[in-house]
Amino acid sequence: MNSVEHFIEKFVPENYNIFLDINRAAKTFSGNVAISGEALDSQVSFHQKDLLVTSVLLDNQEVAFSLDDEKEAVHLELPETGSMTLVLEFSGHITDNMTGIYPSYYTVDGVKKEIIATQFESHFAREAFPSIDEPEAKATFDLAIKFDQEEGEIVLSNMPEVNLELRQETGVWTFDTTPRMSSYLLAFALGDLQGRKAQTKNGIEVGIFATKAHESASLDFALDIAVRVIDFYEDYYGVAYPIPHSYHLALPDFSAGAMENWGLVTYREIYLVVDENSTVSSRQQVALVIAHELAHQWFGNLVTMKWWDDLWLNESFANMMEYVSVDAIEPSWNIFENFQTTGVPLALKRDATDGVQSVHVAVNHPDEINTLFDPAIVYAKGSRLMHMLRRWLGDKDFAAGLKVYFETHQYGNTVGRDLWNALSSTSAKDVTSFMDAWLEQPGYPVVTAQVIDDTLVLSQKQFFIGEHEDKGRLWQIPVNSNWSGLPDSLTEERVEIPNYSGLVAQNHGALRLNTDNTAHYITNYQGDLFQDILSDFANLDKIFKLQILQERRLLAESGEISYADLVELLDRLPNESSFMVAAAGEQIISGLERFLDEGTETERAFKELIKEVAGQNFARLGFEKGENEADEDEMVRQSAIGLMLKADDADAIAQAHTIFSNHAENIEALPASIRSAVLVNEMKHVETPALVEQFLAAYVASNDGNFKRQLAQALSYTKDEATLTHLLNQWKNKDVIKPQDLSTWYAYFLKQPFTQMLVWNWAKDNWDWIKTTLGGDMSFDRFVIYPSNEFKTAEGLAEYKAFFEPQLEDKAIARNITMGIKEIAARADLIKKDKAAVEMAIDLAAKKLK
Repeated sequence: MNSVEHFIEKFVPENYNIFLDINRAAKTFSGNVAISGEALDSQVSFHQKDLLVTSVLLDNQEVAFSLDDEKEAVHLELPETGSMTLVLEFSGHITDNMTGIYPSYYTVDGVKKEIIATQFESHFAREAFPSIDEPEAKATFDLAIKFDQEEGEIVLSNMPEVNLELRQETGVWTFDTTPRMSSYLLAFALGDLQGRKAQTKNGIEVGIFATKAHESASLDFALDIAVRVIDFYEDYYGVAYPIPHSYHLALPDFSAGAMENWGLVTYREIYLVVDENSTVSSRQQVALVIAHELAHQWFGNLVTMKWWDDLWLNESFANMMEYVSVDAIEPSWNIFENFQTTGVPLALKRDATDGVQSVHVAVNHPDEINTLFDPAIVYAKGSRLMHMLRRWLGDKDFAAGLKVYFETHQYGNTVGRDLWNALSSTSAKDVTSFMDAWLEQPGYPVVTAQVIDDTLVLSQKQFFIGEHEDKGRLWQIPVNSNWSGLPDSLTEERVEIPNYSGLVAQNHGALRLNTDNTAHYITNYQGDLFQDILSDFANLDKIFKLQILQERRLLAESGEISYADLVELLDRLPNESSFMVAAAGEQIISGLERFLDEGTETERAFKELIKEVAGQNFARLGFEKGENEADEDEMVRQSAIGLMLKADDADAIAQAHTIFSNHAENIEALPASIRSAVLVNEMKHVETPALVEQFLAAYVASNDGNFKRQLAQALSYTKDEATLTHLLNQWKNKDVIKPQDLSTWYAYFLKQPFTQMLVWNWAKDNWDWIKTTLGGDMSFDRFVIYPSNEFKTAEGLAEYKAFFEPQLEDKAIARNITMGIKEIAARADLIKKDKAAVEMAIDLAAKKLK
């Protein structure tokens, strides 16, 4: 494999002075950049992609250059080395690929408009101007922009505007010099934007911006969160926010969820704009995303990974700190419960497949960079490892270590060991030896706990789901037990603790490992150890209840226990009012559902079990929000309603239909917390061509990203082939479905048995278009991942392999193809092996209800 050449080895930039002239009507831009720095060689290169470089000057003398599109470079022959300023003239095109400089489309009062914005991470600054487009190549940036400006339009960038008088004379917007930073953090946006502003306690100006398609009040929630999170981080890190303002911009078209550009963070609208009719979970999600991006202003921006193989330094840390900060500013939300029900199961599932990447992984080619942004590994698993480390060190030493890290490396670049050294210096613990195995090795361990001849035996081995090769990996596992008398950590393959009966006598309650579920492993309690937990289930804390349900489901997925064993766990759920427990219960129900055939007696029996699980919460909470209701009750209501409708409960179906009828003239006004369930119910039971058109028209007209997702999900429940064909014909129409949202539609429609194969065939038939439209986008690999999440038969596996195996040479998707094949094969084998036992267990459990 060709390794990527690092251009900083021959030229070290110090400052970029950039001028851009943007012509939106022609979708072009031109400009020049004066690059000051030190040439270490007479032959130097700068990154450029799809730019036309027309001249290069050094001291007003022409410099010989050549364009190299294959290496995304312009090569220069310099007459000398040393400190110099090179001036490059260039031009380029504005394209719809959501990288570099691109348009973002929206509609106001039926009129289609656009704003221009940027997305330079990971290596797309080269699409806007020649540069050393590598994270290590930090420099300062001076940016000036001219564009075909109309009245009321503005430009935003990383830094405040300067030379206002010049702009009034020439139309050129000029921005103050940035701090030393990587090229991928430069950003700007221009157009007809609105904003709300406030100040932090230390005088940082915070602004939330969006198009005028939104009510201005919808920016207030994000503004409040951003101000308070910055205040928290300044106190926690002991390091001031490094630049004058913190602007946050919602973009109608955006490939990622959000991007931490220093001082001008960009977002999908769904992760920044909060309408009055919103859900608890959507507001919490907005707060978490803002907190994540603000964590990056220090961790990632002030101090940056040296190369992309240490991406986890940015993302794992920010993903952990988003929870730490939101928990600090809104303790009543119990936000760590969100991580337990989202990030943790995501990481545990994907990290159990052989071939998964480790958190730290080598990057030898630019095409591999986007594959690093794996939400389950670099984000969820990496975050879990950081939570584990924070607990192991203690919060005080952890925060003190971060202060040392930031102060030592500010405006510079680091590798992972630099962080470990800083944390070791404040904690007096060997962080490197603790973390290396977790960071460098893929996967995680299962700890088996069993009692043999009055000896408690704890043993570890790597946990796998599906075909695998066990390589004997070991980890330093924090035991984190609720009992005294056990070791703090498990470092060997097996440890024996004698006199188990004595341990029982001196401790209270059932033995539990990994309390609070912070360490990245699962436990297989065997024999009486598991029965003791079941007997005490009602008295366990809700995190451990969730943990047991998650762990047993994973053990069943791997074949360590029978999937049929999970049916008895459903008996424990009817009296549970915790959202965490409800979420874990839903995962078990979804897992069991895969074994059942539509229209069978066993499926009908399973629906009775679901009603038993959700019935008490449904009766307690109903469809309408109660006075002074806790946020958790809203989320439990959503779960209960969803399950009752899944189980075809007549009362729930009727109530949902009545609520829909009462809002039929304005379905967007349906209460957001129950809107998804009501829309799905209507499509399942009252589908008509008119209803489909109503949903599709509402989708196009709405600016509420959450509502649009709910409509897409509801439409996936169609049972009409003509409707499905009609919908699929809209998928390539960017005026109906934005490319950024296509993977969401694909995921919803793959989940439904009626629509699955038709949308799979659509994706195969339109693969070249998908690749052209989304090939540089972070959502592209989802078109590989999502089918592997759903296919469960030998026929589905054969389909998947036939289409994707010929594409294994594509570095951007090769790993996900290989893992997808293993995931489908494991699922198909498991269903074949356990199907009869699961059906028997369900039938037996249903008979007990009668």
